[in-house]
Amino acid sequence: MPKTLPTIVPATLKPGVTFDTIAEHPQRADPAAQAAQGGVVRGRALIFWDLKIPGKKKKLDAIDTDQITPAADCVSESLETLDQRWKAGSFRYLMPDFRERVHRGETFLVAGDRFAIGSSREMSPAGLKGIADEAGLEMVVVCGANMGDIFRKNALNLGLHVVQSPAAVADARDGDEFAFDTTSRTLTNETQRKTYDPLPLTAKEDEIRQSGGIFAAGRREFGDAVRIPPRIEWPIPIGRRG
Repeated sequence: MPKTLPTIVPATLKPGVTFDTIAEHPQRADPAAQAAQGGVVRGRALIFWDLKIPGKKKKLDAIDTDQITPAADCVSESLETLDQRWKAGSFRYLMPDFRERVHRGETFLVAGDRFAIGSSREMSPAGLKGIADEAGLEMVVVCGANMGDIFRKNALNLGLHVVQSPAAVADARDGDEFAFDTTSRTLTNETQRKTYDPLPLTAKEDEIRQSGGIFAAGRREFGDAVRIPPRIEWPIPIGRRG
């Protein structure tokens, strides 16, 4: 007996939701998504120094995702407060005043090599981006070589700017003013008057970045998913190909 295929139907709106309310949703005005369409992000350096080396100022290497978001802050009693835990836990032990400093305009997070290695937790880039968003700011993560691949991809999906530039990291000093051109991805230390071209992204990563992230792109395209019936295009059977 042949199996019955499930019926595919268009996306639907929740009760009480209209296209107008979707358009007015605050996330649709995501500053990172808007900046990805072209603009310059500015802020001051927030540097993670390696304090284990007396008398030598060196950026801290190997900050893993457990240090960015401790395991206890990856969970919550309800979905409504989950993102609050991610934000509150960001660098809870490594830099307890991180959130306050970001809100003061220190939005260029500067760290050494191997930043965000470790687990694949999406909470880490989500928490960092959320802290800047709640203050109407944008964060740019600037690190040296070998950023964690999964973190980088999660960050781009969420619309968080990430830059790998060992030279920019080596030159950075506390209080330096930075600018990041979201079109060219050029990074400028305006205090030191130095410009850097970061390590390039893959073609797909850059496509996602320019869209503002997959969530921003999804919100833009959701209306069409509701209005337009889904269409299935079956592959041509091998025997019937010309």
